Amino acid sequence: MKRLVLLLLLAAAACSPSRPSRRDVARWQREARNVSIVRDDWGIAHVYGHSDADAVFGAEYAQAEDDFNRVEMNYVNALGRLSETAGKGEIWRDLRMKLFVDPDSLKAAYDTCPPWLRALMDAFADGLNWYLYTHPAVRPKVIRRFEPWMALAFSEGSIGGDIERVDPRGLEAFYAPAPDTTTLAAAGGPRDEFTEPTGSNGIAIAPSRTKDHHALLYINPHTSFYFRSELQMASDSGLDAYGAVTWGQFFVYQGFNATAGWMHTSSGVDAVDFFLETVTPRDGRWYYRHGSEELPVATRRVTVRYRTASGLADTTFTAYYTRHGPVVGKVGARWLTVGLMQRPVAALIQSFTRTKARNYVEYRKTMELHANSSNNTVFADAAGDIAYFHANWIPRRDTAYDWTKPVDGADTGTDWHGILTVDETPHLLNPSTGWIYNSNNWPWSAAGPASPKRADFPRYVETGTEESPRGLHALRLLPRAGNLTMSTMVATAFDSWLPEFAILVPTLVRAWDAAPAKDPLKAKLAEPVRLLRRWDDRWSVASVPTALAVLWGTELWRRTAREARAAGIPVYDYLATEATPRERLESLAAACDTLAADFGTWRTPWGDVNRFQRLDDGIDPHFDDAKPSIPVGFTSSQWGSLASFGARRYPGTKKWYGSSGNSFVAVVEFGDSVRALAVTAGGESGDPASRHFDDEAERYAAGSLRPVYFYRSELKGHTEREYHPGE
Repeated sequence: MKRLVLLLLLAAAACSPSRPSRRDVARWQREARNVSIVRDDWGIAHVYGHSDADAVFGAEYAQAEDDFNRVEMNYVNALGRLSETAGKGEIWRDLRMKLFVDPDSLKAAYDTCPPWLRALMDAFADGLNWYLYTHPAVRPKVIRRFEPWMALAFSEGSIGGDIERVDPRGLEAFYAPAPDTTTLAAAGGPRDEFTEPTGSNGIAIAPSRTKDHHALLYINPHTSFYFRSELQMASDSGLDAYGAVTWGQFFVYQGFNATAGWMHTSSGVDAVDFFLETVTPRDGRWYYRHGSEELPVATRRVTVRYRTASGLADTTFTAYYTRHGPVVGKVGARWLTVGLMQRPVAALIQSFTRTKARNYVEYRKTMELHANSSNNTVFADAAGDIAYFHANWIPRRDTAYDWTKPVDGADTGTDWHGILTVDETPHLLNPSTGWIYNSNNWPWSAAGPASPKRADFPRYVETGTEESPRGLHALRLLPRAGNLTMSTMVATAFDSWLPEFAILVPTLVRAWDAAPAKDPLKAKLAEPVRLLRRWDDRWSVASVPTALAVLWGTELWRRTAREARAAGIPVYDYLATEATPRERLESLAAACDTLAADFGTWRTPWGDVNRFQRLDDGIDPHFDDAKPSIPVGFTSSQWGSLASFGARRYPGTKKWYGSSGNSFVAVVEFGDSVRALAVTAGGESGDPASRHFDDEAERYAAGSLRPVYFYRSELKGHTEREYHPGE
C-alpha cells in the first residue's frame, strides 16, 4: 500500500510545476520519518524531532496543514511578490520590500551562515515542499517551491515591521514616470477615525507576589486575528518551546520553554531615521553630498512582476541608494532616504536561539546580537527572575538633532555611531515592586517607582509623550496585586475597567448639567446621561452604558481628531480638556440615534453590538449580520481595556465585529515544572470544515483559558491524532 501511495505521489509530482527530483523526495521522506506530530484535542500541533532541524521540518509541515494560505502569503509579502497575485495596485508595496530584500544577497548570506543555521533553513524549505508534494490538490498562489534562503526574508515575527514606516505613496511619487496625483491626494492626510492599536500586553510577576512563590508571565499579543499559529516544537537537542509562531516561521515568537518565557510588545523606540539628501547630476550619474565630499549614488535594477488579465508582466525600476539607505521619496529638491536595521542572519539566529534560553543569563546573551529592532521584551524564568528589555537595536546618535523628523544627510553630525548596548537602553531585572508590564507604552512606568528614569537615556530611545490608557489601567491594578495564581492573573488581565471613560464621562455629565433647560438635547439625553452618570466605567455584554460610551467616544473622536492635530494636542488630551460641551452632547445624540436605527433602541446592551464571528479564512475579513456570532464584553484598547477587541462596523453590517486585538493569550507559571493556560482567537485551523476552525471562539469571547499540554505525559487522554508528516 505504501508503495502504491508513493507511486501516486510521484505521478502527481511529475505534473507539478516544481517537479521535485527523486533525490528531493527521498530526502523529504527520511526527514519525515524523524518527526512525530501529536495533535491534541484542540487541534494544536506538538512537534517532536530527533534534531532541531527535524522539529523545524515538522513545525513547517504542521503550519501548512493548518493554514498554507497564510504561510505562503507571509512570504509573498516578505519577498515583494504580492503583485503576482493581487495585480498592479500592489506594485509600490512590492517595490518597498524589494528595496531591502534582494534574493541574490540573501542567497549569498545563506551560503555564509553557520552550518547549524543552514540546516534549519534547509528543514524549513523541506517541510513546506514536502507538504506541497503530499498535497497535490493545494495550488500555491505564487510560491510553488520554497528555498532555504527565503527564511532570511522573514526573520523577525512582529506585525508591522520597520519597513512599514516607508510610505508607498512616496515611492510612487519618486519612482513612477507619471504618478497618479488623484490617487495620491485621495490617500493622503490623517484619518479622523481612530486607528486600532496593534501591539501587545506583557506582564511578569515575581515570586514574592504569587501564592506559590513562582514567577508568572502573561502573554497577550494584540494583532490581527489568526496572525499566528499556536504550536510546540521539541527535539532531543534541547529545544522545547511552546507558543505563538508567525505563520511560516520556524521559531516560537511569543511563548515559553520549561524554564523561561518571553513576551514581545511593540516598542515606541525611534529605530528608523529619514535623511534628506542633497543630490547633483554629473556625467550621467547622481552624486550626493556628505560633509565636504560628493559621493556617487549607488543604483540597482529592481524588477516587480505583476498579474494582468492576460498573464504576468514585469516593470523594472532603477533604485537609488546612499550610505544611509534606499531613496524612498523626495522633499522639495532633496531626495529622502531611510536607514533601518538590516541584519537578517543575526535576526534569525536571535529569534531561534532565544527559544532555547533556559534562564535570564542565557536570554540576555541572545540580546547581545542586537537584531530585534521594533520590540520590547517582558521575561520571566523558573529561577524567579523577571526582566524587561527595551528595543534591541537602537543607533547611537547626537541628541542635538530631532530624530523624529528627517535630518540633513549632508551633515556628518547626523551619522550613526554604532548601536546602544543593552546597558545603555532601558532595562529592568527584578525590580523592587515585584512586577513588570509593558502595553506598547513608554518604559518609564514599567515597574512603578522602580522603573527606568527618562533622564538617564537619550530621548530617541522612546517616542511616547504620554501614558497610554492601558498603562493607566495596569498602574492601578498591579501595585495592588498579591498572592496571585494563574487564574487570578487571568482575571487581572481581563479586568473590566475602562479608564478613559472614567476621565471622559464626567465631562459629558457636566456638559449636560450646564445645558439650558430649553435645549432640545437636554430632554433627549436625560436618560442616557442618567445611565452614564451611574455607570461604574466597566464593560460587560449586558451593559447598556458600555454601548453608549463606546459609540459616544468613537463619534467624539471622529469629530475632534482633526482639530486636535491642528492644535498639536494629543487626541486623548483634547477629548478630556478641549472638546466643547456642544461637541460632547451632539456626539452622544448621534450615538443614541445610531443605536436606535441599527438595533431598534438606544437601550442596546454592549454584547448585542460587539461580536466575534469567523466565517471563512480570508485574510481580509468580512462579516454578515444574518449569520451566527458571539457577544464579546471587552472593548478596543482605545479606552484602556487590557483585553483588547478591535471591532467596528463593516460594509453591510450594523453589528460591530472584531478583527484584531487579543489573539493568542497565555499565562505561564514557572515552578519545579512549567504550567500554562492559553486560548487562541477562533481556533487553530484555517479550514472552515474543521471542528478546530472555531472551537475556541466561546472561550476566547469569555476570556476562559484552557490548559496547555506542555509535557508529553499530559497529552495522554488528550490526543486526537499522532503521525509522521505526510502520512
